[in-house]
Amino acid sequence: MAGKIYTVSQLNKYLRQQFDDDIILQNIMLKGEISNFKVHSSGHCYFTLKDNLASIKCVAFRFNAMKFRFAPQNGMKVIASGYISVYEKDGLYQLYVQSLAPEGIGELALAFEQLKNKLNDEGLFDSKYKKQLPFYPKRIGVVTSRTGAVIKDICHVAKRRNPLVKILLYSVLVQGENASKEIVQGIEFFNKKCPVDVIIIGRGGGSLEDLWAFNEENVIRAIFASKIPIISAVGHETDYTLSDLASDVRAATPSQAAELAVVEKDALVNYIESLKRDCRYKAYNLFSIKENKFNLLWKHSIFSDKERLLQSRQQELDFLSERLNKVVTDKYVNKFHQMEVIAEKLKVLNPLNVLQRGFSIVKQDDKYIKNIKDIDMDKSLNIEFSDGTIETKIVQIKEK
Repeated sequence: MAGKIYTVSQLNKYLRQQFDDDIILQNIMLKGEISNFKVHSSGHCYFTLKDNLASIKCVAFRFNAMKFRFAPQNGMKVIASGYISVYEKDGLYQLYVQSLAPEGIGELALAFEQLKNKLNDEGLFDSKYKKQLPFYPKRIGVVTSRTGAVIKDICHVAKRRNPLVKILLYSVLVQGENASKEIVQGIEFFNKKCPVDVIIIGRGGGSLEDLWAFNEENVIRAIFASKIPIISAVGHETDYTLSDLASDVRAATPSQAAELAVVEKDALVNYIESLKRDCRYKAYNLFSIKENKFNLLWKHSIFSDKERLLQSRQQELDFLSERLNKVVTDKYVNKFHQMEVIAEKLKVLNPLNVLQRGFSIVKQDDKYIKNIKDIDMDKSLNIEFSDGTIETKIVQIKEK
């Protein structure tokens, strides 16, 4: 007898229900090696988890993948937690991953190394970007919790070393989900709204997970972008965070951070006294050098025999005076000679002198007559001699 006939979709739906009703499959942990890992544009992650004998398809939806503290890579051995169900469209059962951890090494430790390598490749830890601490800061900004021992230690050390230094606190969470965001806000507050000379960020010691806020990428980038020098004082001497690598100076403890930031009052006084001694010494040496030069000049023969210096200058003055007189005289004689030459030329060219040699000048209506064609028969002529002028009428003109 033939049984009931099912559609493919009905079968897949039935199988999915069987998977979903299985308590073991709804909360299962699998270990294996990642292969074919890819991230879709939607943010969902797809990969295969395999061992030596078998494999299973895996998917981590975006809201779960965002919680991964490390970047999954092909070949990485991991432990995946989640539930197994059927993807009805393809009749494919797969692991829906809700959390992922590396096998054999802590998830945070792996995330630490991955982010460290990434930021190091970008140059965020390079020493050439480290800023010098100011010699005498007047205002120090501290980014930490107001209830912890860090701010108390910093204030105590700063007051002991130099009570004139002002400590400004920006209180933040130092661990937990929102801690990194608040630390970034504190750094930006002192850079943009409340300028200080140096910033100290820190908290007390703890586990890697307790200190993780100071390993977050947004905190590291905020430290690197700060225009104000930053001292990192996170944890105890043996603790190390990425903030320590990115900061301009790393302090083993908050108390040491205060010692690095605040110059001791007595040391400052001694430094000022040493500067005063140097100034006095340099001034004395300079005065001695100038005094020796003055004494050498004073003993010079110029100052010891002033009469001789005066006579020498008088003789030089006489020489210059004679030279000036000669130049003026030569100029006068030369100009007088030029004037005589010009006068002689004028004398030769003077028309009156020509008349004395028997020549005459003929005019008609005050115009000089140079040839016969210029004469008007109806008008008289004026003939000028050296000793007088006659007026005559024209009787006849004969042309040559």
